[in-house]
This record gives sequence, C-alpha cells and structure tokens, in this order.
Amino acid sequence: MDLIKEFVDYFIIGILALMGFVSLWFSIERIMFLKKVNTKNYKTKDDLETALTNNLTAIYIVYSNAPYIGLLGTVIGIMITFYDMGQNGNIDTKEIMTGLSLALYATALGLVVAIPSLMSYHSLNRKIAVIASNFNNTRETCNE
Repeated sequence: MDLIKEFVDYFIIGILALMGFVSLWFSIERIMFLKKVNTKNYKTKDDLETALTNNLTAIYIVYSNAPYIGLLGTVIGIMITFYDMGQNGNIDTKEIMTGLSLALYATALGLVVAIPSLMSYHSLNRKIAVIASNFNNTRETCNE
C-alpha cells in the first residue's frame, strides 16, 4: 500500500495532464484546419464531413473520461486514508482531513481537464455543422 500511496498522485496527475495535452493539441489543430478549409476541394458532403470531424473523437474521449480518471484518483486517495487510519489505530482529524482534501484534488483536476474539452468539442461541432450547411447551400446554388 505504501508504493501505491507514493505514486498514485503522480500517476493520476500524469494521465490527466496527458489527456489535457491531447485535447488541447487536437482542438488547436481542428481550429486551424477549419479556418482554412475550402469546401470546393470536396466532391461529396460525406468526404467533407469526414475531413471536418477528423480528431474530434479524441477530444470527445478526453471530455467524457477525464472526470472518471479524477474520480479514480479520489477513490484511491480515500482508500489510502482509511487504510492509514486502520494501521495507526488513532483518529487524528487533521491527518484525515488532509488525506481527504488531497484525494478530492484528483476529481477537481479531472473536471479542469474535462470542462474545456467539452466546450471545445461542442464549439467545433457547431463550426462543422455551419460549414457542412454552407456546403449544401453552395452546391444547390451552383446547380441552379
């Protein structure tokens, strides 16, 4: 249990940091792509939508799973706190509260990663819907 106690924080924070980096990277990549996309280069709406939605799945995975990774860190932190209480035999409220507050830190960090990813995902989906809609309108205008 001591090994878990020493490395669980670094492991959970490392995973969440990686997830945050991936989400930020793909969000920036999609924003840059959407700014310079030319709908005339695509023959069908399916081709356009495939190009537009590339890498959105990674952002979705981050925003849907980051809170669970944070929650896992919290549960493990609480388990360690209760284990230490059982091993020591005494109940020191200061030590318990410190352990629990550090455990909740993981959930907060998970939310810090998830919320911007959620916002990015939905704003990118909105931009994609607008571009796809304009693709249809442009094609109908050209055919008339």
